[in-house]
Parts: sequence; C-alpha cells; structure tokens
Amino acid sequence: MQRLRSRQQFQAVMAGPPVARTPHFALHRAALSCEQGGRALFPVADAWLGVLLPKRWARRAVTRNAIRRQIYEVARHRADSLPQAALVVRLRSTFNREQFVSATSVVLKRAVRAELEQLLGRVAVRPVAASNEAETGDAAV
Repeated sequence: MQRLRSRQQFQAVMAGPPVARTPHFALHRAALSCEQGGRALFPVADAWLGVLLPKRWARRAVTRNAIRRQIYEVARHRADSLPQAALVVRLRSTFNREQFVSATSVVLKRAVRAELEQLLGRVAVRPVAASNEAETGDAAV
C-alpha cells in the first residue's frame, strides 16, 4: 500500500463525492489513471491511502495522531482486500469529548476502529476464491 503525499494527489481524490460514509468518517475514491502535466499522479498500480483530519473536528494533536495511526493500521490489515485505487479517509465530525474523555482511551480506539472496518469494508474487493465459495456454497471445512 502506498501513501498519498502531494497536494495534487489529495485534490484529485477529493474532487469527487464520498463513496462511503460512517457517522464520523467519509471515504473518497479516485482511479489511478489521473494525470497532471503529462505525469501520472499515481505511478504504481497499488492501493493508495491518504488521511485528512481537520483541526475543526479533532482539536488536539494527540487525538488526530491517534486516529491517524488507527486508520493506517486498519488499512494495513485490509491491504489485500483494498482496490487498486486512490483512497482518502476524511474525518467529517467530532468525537464527543464527554463520551471520549481521553484522546488515547481504549474506548475511543475501539469506536474509531469499528467505524474504519465498516468504512473500508464497503470498498473492499473480495478475493476470487472466497467469492467462488460464497456463490457455490462450497466453503472448506
């Protein structure tokens, strides 16, 4: 999995509407065929991931960093099922500070991870063997 680095890469992905949403996150997606100035923005055919965490929705840097680490970790575990596309996970609302007092609390990490699993699961590409088993009902025991 590759990480988005440049402003042009983020702008290309964010140009379209979100393809999936959860209460706190939105997922944007773009094809890897985007070009700028005759150069490919995404030179490697792989899953590309970027994270956008505005201060507006997560005021404390420790909160943003904890959420960012969770996003990259969940994506790393799901790397095999992610499509070959450019993805941006964007925080779109705040986590309630009364409910999640500490930025590094286990409760907040679980809530973030659950939403990210749901979000990335919506764009996941099923492996061929698993989809064939599901269609025929011949799952290995």
